[in-house]
Amino acid sequence: MTPETLTPPVPARQHLNASHRAPIAETLNLSKSYGADSATVSALRNVTLRLEAGSFTAIMGPSGSGKSTLMHIMAGLDDATSGTVALGGTDITRLDDRALTLLRRRRIGFVFQSFNLVPTLDVRQNILLPYELDGRRPDAAETARMLALVDSLGLTARLGHRPHELSGGQQQRVAIARALVTRPELVFADEPTGNLDSKTSRDVLGLLANASREHGQSIAMVTHDPIAASFADRIVFLADGRVVDDRGPSSAHEISRLMLDLEVAA
Repeated sequence: MTPETLTPPVPARQHLNASHRAPIAETLNLSKSYGADSATVSALRNVTLRLEAGSFTAIMGPSGSGKSTLMHIMAGLDDATSGTVALGGTDITRLDDRALTLLRRRRIGFVFQSFNLVPTLDVRQNILLPYELDGRRPDAAETARMLALVDSLGLTARLGHRPHELSGGQQQRVAIARALVTRPELVFADEPTGNLDSKTSRDVLGLLANASREHGQSIAMVTHDPIAASFADRIVFLADGRVVDDRGPSSAHEISRLMLDLEVAA
């Protein structure tokens, strides 16, 4: 079965609440290809997607479906081959490097599988790095919020430790705290629970859901885990670089069934 003839196991549909909120991020006819001529590989194919402000969206799909590529382009970390991406109404495909860097620094948080912690900084310094990069110190309220966030992630006793003194799960929690500490409008998370035990995973997912629900932050989470996706209020499924389903809150069982159908059809 070729990508051009792939029939989604569940008819693609638009999430019912997709037009009820202002968009925090949008793509229009977004495509990404690698290579040239007969060696061309299409990672994304004319993806049009709208992420609403304050939403918690899970992006799922089989390996090679384009989900991480989509997130990286939406976050301004990779260039599209064609199409446009807008963040908060700003077309980032038209920004120069300096403007794009400022936008990412002040309005976007990142949690990636590789953690990207600075090895020479301790936990406190890594978490506060977004303030340092923006050339300012957190005020009293921001410091109190940081300490509450650290406590909720079980990192209080580790504030003076450096990354090499932490487990993989602890490093991931530091990365999550760093992404949330400034309360950015939009947080991109790539498999944020991939290195965590079950209890810590639930705590982290609850924290992301609360950031969306209580603080109006938008979360876009790439995950392969149906349990993690069940915490989201919207789930977008990709296959062969296309959106093939878009639905509201679903149980882990429902998500598992659809993922299995997509894997079989891939």
